[in-house]
Amino acid sequence: MSDLRLILASSNAGKAREFRALMEGSGWTLLLPAEAALGQLDVPEGARSYLENATLKAVAYARAAGIPALADDSGLEVEALGGRPGVLSARFGGRRATSDRDRFEYLLQLLEGVPPARRGARFRAVLVLAEPGGRVHPREGTIEGRIATAPRGANGFGYDPVFELPDGRTMAELGEEKQAISHRALAMRAMMEVLRDLEAGHSA
Repeated sequence: MSDLRLILASSNAGKAREFRALMEGSGWTLLLPAEAALGQLDVPEGARSYLENATLKAVAYARAAGIPALADDSGLEVEALGGRPGVLSARFGGRRATSDRDRFEYLLQLLEGVPPARRGARFRAVLVLAEPGGRVHPREGTIEGRIATAPRGANGFGYDPVFELPDGRTMAELGEEKQAISHRALAMRAMMEVLRDLEAGHSA
């Protein structure tokens, strides 16, 4: 295993697969907390901003693991809902929404009858890489689209089945192509420059 290791500040296997694919060939090994003999940390999220939430998680995991940590906070912003669910995307719908399907079905209910022209939306991702010493490196990516009237596609996770791209496909219909255009992909592409700088410092 490469000694260029960083830990993902999440136990979400779907996110881990995406980030590992995006980092392929970089020389870095991305570890889930369990793979670093680290349990899931209880990091309270203030839900005030993506940047704040991602920074809190990245700093906590970097300190606990003693290696750089990568955290993301991402969300869906729907114009007709005034930018909601935003930072609350993972908890949208309250306690009754216990799965991705519950959350996107709740979203579709709220938008029932809203015409296509008013269903504009964007996915936003903020990544933060934290070094064990506390230094942090934020990067951001966004992708524009709109909310479909019904879910389509079997790939992806979260709101992917109802997020429709300008070409008419949902994110869940993309397959591997998602790795090139998603909000997380764009943010991670920007983050690769940070990893290259850290690698150069590690080799010096």
